[in-house]
Amino acid sequence: MPVRIIGMIGVSPPTGETTLHVLEGGLSPDYVTQFARAHDAAGFDLALVGYTSSSAEGFLVALHAAARTERLGYLIAHRPGFVAPTLMARKIATFDHLTGGRLAVHIITGKTDEEQHGDGDFTPKAERYRRAAEYLQLMKLAWSSDKPFDFAGEFYRVAGADSDVRPLQKPHPLLFFGGASPGALEMGARLCDVYAIYAEPLATTRERMAAFRAQAAAFGRSVGFNMSVRPIIAAREGEAWDKANRILAAMTGKKGWSRQENAAGPVDNAGKRLMGFALERDVHDERLWMGVARATGALGNTSCLVGTPAQVADAMLKYYTLGVESFLIRGFDPFNDTVEFGRELIPRIKAGAVEVDRLQAVG
Repeated sequence: MPVRIIGMIGVSPPTGETTLHVLEGGLSPDYVTQFARAHDAAGFDLALVGYTSSSAEGFLVALHAAARTERLGYLIAHRPGFVAPTLMARKIATFDHLTGGRLAVHIITGKTDEEQHGDGDFTPKAERYRRAAEYLQLMKLAWSSDKPFDFAGEFYRVAGADSDVRPLQKPHPLLFFGGASPGALEMGARLCDVYAIYAEPLATTRERMAAFRAQAAAFGRSVGFNMSVRPIIAAREGEAWDKANRILAAMTGKKGWSRQENAAGPVDNAGKRLMGFALERDVHDERLWMGVARATGALGNTSCLVGTPAQVADAMLKYYTLGVESFLIRGFDPFNDTVEFGRELIPRIKAGAVEVDRLQAVG
């Protein structure tokens, strides 16, 4: 299938030259419009709209951006537990129709207990995964049932639930998820469509994908994979590494997540896994660079691919050959990197993926 390229839009202009995360910081409607249009023009397929317990509401941000862009889709992060699942099912279906099918949803159960507390959720993390699985079951029932239905589970109960609106995309928009804990993997294997992982060495990526494919197959399902990575590109390889070192030297400001500014290390299982590779060595597989991950405690998407546009595209296509058909890419100078990726990187990735598909088709 065609490779999918995902970016990420922030809601307000960055406050410094090097930006780690773009999740918080007030709301500038004009900046949202400009940033989304830059992604649209650059050839991105989707733009992630993130979620924290203090940031602007993602569905409203995405609807504002969708009304001002032509074809860009939106991957909206959503945390089950704060909105009733039947209402959320109608909200997703409504958004899907209003944007002409330009929606995907990223299911997350919360980064930390402390952050969940900010929105009034004191449910333990393991229980949140069970709740999220039940939530997804109930949403899917609302999308698929042609008559009113009842549901009684551990966390939710409805009687005579019905919906007048079904998603435009069939059977529903893609459901992404992330995480490395047993609860996350079980939920995703049973109910989600795309497993979102951070970039790590090729060998362990291959093993991880094979294990998760087998887990999904036990439920009679097949799944896709998305890899998040930070490209650092320049016209010459040496210049790209110089740029990477400048970015690392500038990693002294705020991280962009108010409730995690003081975190000294990973705050979730996915981050712990990434930090393990960062502590092994700075560079894996020639250009997978873990310098920022190590320096920031692997708080989020912090693994990088460093080189010329052709070198970085080739490195990404090695993951595509493994079966990673979706890439979330963003830089440390969010707006300008979006433009540069559209000019230098995305055309190379998409053309290379077509050639990989052609070669695989002929054996």
